[in-house]
Amino acid sequence: MADVRDCHRIMCIRPLHAALTTLALSGSAVIAAPPAAAPSAPPLPPEQLTTTVLGPAAPHWIYVLDEAFANEIDARIYLFDGDSHRRLGQIDAGFDPGFNLSPDGRTTVVATTYFARGGHGARTDVVEFTDNSTLGVTHEIVLPPKRAQTLPTYFNVGYSADSRFVYVAYVVPAASFGVLDPVHGKVLSEIDTAGCMLVIPSGPNRVSSICESGRLLTVTLDAGGHERSRTLSAPFFDVDTDPVFAQGVPSRKGVLFLSFLGQVHEVDLTGAQPAIGAPWWLLTAAERGHWRPGGYQVGAIHRALGKLYVPMHQGGEGTHKDGGTEVWVYDLASHRRVARWPVPPDGDGRAIAVQVSQDSRPLVFLALDNSDVEVLDAATGRLEHIEKHLGETPWVLMNP
Repeated sequence: MADVRDCHRIMCIRPLHAALTTLALSGSAVIAAPPAAAPSAPPLPPEQLTTTVLGPAAPHWIYVLDEAFANEIDARIYLFDGDSHRRLGQIDAGFDPGFNLSPDGRTTVVATTYFARGGHGARTDVVEFTDNSTLGVTHEIVLPPKRAQTLPTYFNVGYSADSRFVYVAYVVPAASFGVLDPVHGKVLSEIDTAGCMLVIPSGPNRVSSICESGRLLTVTLDAGGHERSRTLSAPFFDVDTDPVFAQGVPSRKGVLFLSFLGQVHEVDLTGAQPAIGAPWWLLTAAERGHWRPGGYQVGAIHRALGKLYVPMHQGGEGTHKDGGTEVWVYDLASHRRVARWPVPPDGDGRAIAVQVSQDSRPLVFLALDNSDVEVLDAATGRLEHIEKHLGETPWVLMNP
């Protein structure tokens, strides 16, 4: 005899099976046949990627370093045309980079750091060389993991005047610099700088560094890139009462340093050791303590015209990173202020970096702290263009 539980199971299953069968049959009677498939479109042709050659640099091209301060592992260098107001391309620049241009303007050199896992992991310091006609990296030199990761200046990395050497600032925290052979792609030497920082090239084989004592250390190299001799200048500024911006301004004969209070220190680097001129003021006696320079790139010089352009603001001690509300223009021969331009209104943006092209009809470029870049006529200060949001934090501008 069958178990009662089996009978119950059979009695339950059979009605359910009958119901499902009925449902399936009735459903199949109402399902319409699918429509005939439409003929498919022919596939798109494969996309072909090409590289555009930019050709010779134009006088109003500007390289804009975006430090990407809110996203520091992903800095960029944008190439912008001040005439067409077009962004021509970009160079990836890694974490906290330094960058510079070769003396002939054909190569961008970027000293940067990468981490294996983005923001962490194994560290690789490297110098990358980019062909400025294609913005493609051509080769690189791996560095020891001690590259100086500082606010960008002209002097984190730079070429010798004959392009034979490239110099890179190191700090771990001991300060030194590396001497590189860009043609053969190797590190030649490391030069201890006794606490002095940055690399300020002059001539084919000299490098100066600025010291916390207010002096300049200058090292002369031999043909192999090793130290041959060194000299130390007398102090030329007071580090306690009026320090200078490390963001020196390249000049026709060397470099010009602005102080926090507005003094100008001109350094001639054409000789075997620096020749430092008598300081002069950007401000009148009445203006001192009220107006001062500030920002991340605090001046630019048109070498042929002998004009200095400085963003200035009203502020007290501690405002040396504040951007300018005006641009003051000086004649370097007479030390006179010859123009005073309000920064063109663009919201509440202030000028934190300045550059001027070196041609006979120059343009002044201003990077603002709201990430816009303004283009001005360098003779009149007239606004030519505002490029909105050129990166996140555009802090350094360079011109071939």
